[in-house]
Amino acid sequence: METIQKKDIRALTREQLREFFEANGDKAFRGNQVYEWLWQKSAHSFEVMTNLSKATRDMLESNFVINHIKVDVIQRSTDGTIKNAVRLHDDLIVESVLIPTKTRTTACVSSQVGCSLDCKFCATSRLKRMRNLNPDEIYDQVVAIDNESRLYFDRPLSNIVFMGMGEPLMNYNNVLKAIEKITSPEGLGMSPKRIVVSTSGVPKMIKKMADDEVKFKLAVSLHSAIDATRTSIMPFNAKFTLSDLRESLQYWYAKTKSRITYEYVVWKGINDQQSDVDALVDFCKFAPSKVNLIEYNPIDDGQFQQASNAAIDMYVHTLEKNNIAVTVRRSRGKDIDAACGQLANKS
Repeated sequence: METIQKKDIRALTREQLREFFEANGDKAFRGNQVYEWLWQKSAHSFEVMTNLSKATRDMLESNFVINHIKVDVIQRSTDGTIKNAVRLHDDLIVESVLIPTKTRTTACVSSQVGCSLDCKFCATSRLKRMRNLNPDEIYDQVVAIDNESRLYFDRPLSNIVFMGMGEPLMNYNNVLKAIEKITSPEGLGMSPKRIVVSTSGVPKMIKKMADDEVKFKLAVSLHSAIDATRTSIMPFNAKFTLSDLRESLQYWYAKTKSRITYEYVVWKGINDQQSDVDALVDFCKFAPSKVNLIEYNPIDDGQFQQASNAAIDMYVHTLEKNNIAVTVRRSRGKDIDAACGQLANKS
């Protein structure tokens, strides 16, 4: 039972590691060495820390654990997309995805086991939220995908999107700590400009992000700019209304001057009318923005069906006419349930 008493060493800061060694009669710089092993080199055991003496490694072993993730199952799609089923130290599972294109590889990572929110079109929302992921568990997903990117596509990971399982802003502190490690030269050294945090829209937390002067990009899963429609598909919208969301995004833009991306799925009979597009145009006008129209990935029931090409064309035409940037995103990895909204631990 003693392992329960051991602390996860990656919960310690560099400074705390240095203090630990000093308190145990060793030199503070040992803390730097261990910190480098944990983050830059992603060590999964104390045994591999070869510049430490056997006695030091044994001492670490008796005091700490490294709760690293294990990639349980890797599935590869016909389009090159890779989905990892990631087992956490307490045997819970999350999923993360590697999406390759000719010029980049993108990691889609999870921030919660299950999800705090209740969007009806998303398979993940049917899994109740079990817990938030720790910073190191988020970091480990990125390391695993970076390794796969190098192995299968012969290049390092170039981009990260927080669009996997969970609502990142409901696990804000841990997501921020993970991004600090990912962007730090002591971690993976990635540029924050290559990281997108996607939220379903938690106004208070969007304002907090602006106040914290984060350097990564923001995407908002919008799907409707009409309150009644949005609440019918994303029930939490009754609490976090569109006017509150818009106000928080105005605040974000005023503080960061960073363009806002809206993720938007068009469904047959739900948001495929001209009035839906007009409402979206009106919603977008307060700040420079871009709309990603996303192909819908069915999750087995008939309520949500992909809209017609004519409806998509209507969106594209109206948005472009109003000088709003728009792209139509084809989904990747559908054959392995790795596409947007499909992550539900089916593998």
